Amino acid sequence: MSACHNVRMAGGQVSIKDVAERAGVALGTVSNVLNRPEKVAEPTRARVLAAIEQLGFVRNDAARQLKAGKSTSVGFILLDVRNPFFTDVGRGAEQQAAKHGLSVLLANSDDQPDREHAYLDLFEQQRVRGLLVSPLGNVFDRLERLRTHGIVTVLVDRVADGRPFSSVSVDDVAGGHLAVTHLIEQGCRRIAFIGGPVTIRQVADRLFGANKAAAEHPDVELEVLLKDGLTVQHGRAAADAIVQRPPGRRPDGVFCANDLLAVGALQSFTMLNGRIDVPGDIALIGYDDIDFASATVVPLSSIRQPSVLMGRTAIDLLLEQIEAEPGNPVEPRSVVFQPELIVRDSTRRLA
Repeated sequence: MSACHNVRMAGGQVSIKDVAERAGVALGTVSNVLNRPEKVAEPTRARVLAAIEQLGFVRNDAARQLKAGKSTSVGFILLDVRNPFFTDVGRGAEQQAAKHGLSVLLANSDDQPDREHAYLDLFEQQRVRGLLVSPLGNVFDRLERLRTHGIVTVLVDRVADGRPFSSVSVDDVAGGHLAVTHLIEQGCRRIAFIGGPVTIRQVADRLFGANKAAAEHPDVELEVLLKDGLTVQHGRAAADAIVQRPPGRRPDGVFCANDLLAVGALQSFTMLNGRIDVPGDIALIGYDDIDFASATVVPLSSIRQPSVLMGRTAIDLLLEQIEAEPGNPVEPRSVVFQPELIVRDSTRRLA
């Protein structure tokens, strides 16, 4: 009898043997009902299912999968679960995984390298079928070791930089360029970029694109205001510092590296300090186009990423690697989506 069929109950453990005795059938018959029900006659199957319900038997799939060496779980390490962009990516991954009988285990690195490494350890110990990672640090060597242990990886919201991993991402350089170009087209000439640490690849790429757009216009200045994180509170703090300046030294346009920063900046400009008209005094644009960007007190312009589609695509890329024939691996693929400008009231100025 395998321990993979045991479950803890109030009176002890109910096993597959208990189910067989209650139903009056052989152990193999119960196993067939659980794994190959089409092989069991309907009356016998009904008797076994009745015994399972009466005893409260629950199969231990985790142990069963461990014994079989084939998990039905996929690990997904997100950068920041508080950011709705990443939860939407996770939702897309779950939707696509479910179509293939897989479940997705979400883990939040919370922008902390130690947590990222701890979750890599955990998912390796759990022998997940595959791994989706939105990496914070340089974990490529670790991911290559995981692959030698049979755990393939797809990078999410990050390109592979020549490493042998499939990836799904958005062209963040193009997104940064798109955001600042839009502000310039609205008449902005003193533009501030509010972002988190440039050690985060997405922030660095969006800033690079912003600088590129500003450099195309000699009369445009781009000021860089970096914070320790990418939260609403960080955006509010950066905007508070702008409000404290004399009007002539304030930017007339602000590009935030994500929508959470933009929400914080909008709160500071229009609600907490109440001195800044958006977009009359300062035009404001974010990045990600999360759901509530359109529901803020002044609806936010943003750079849209196809978050749900990115999650679905990540699972498809992972399955390509998982289902490859032994000795004939599939060449890694990089899928790069183009960002989309979404214009709302926060940048829509009268001509």
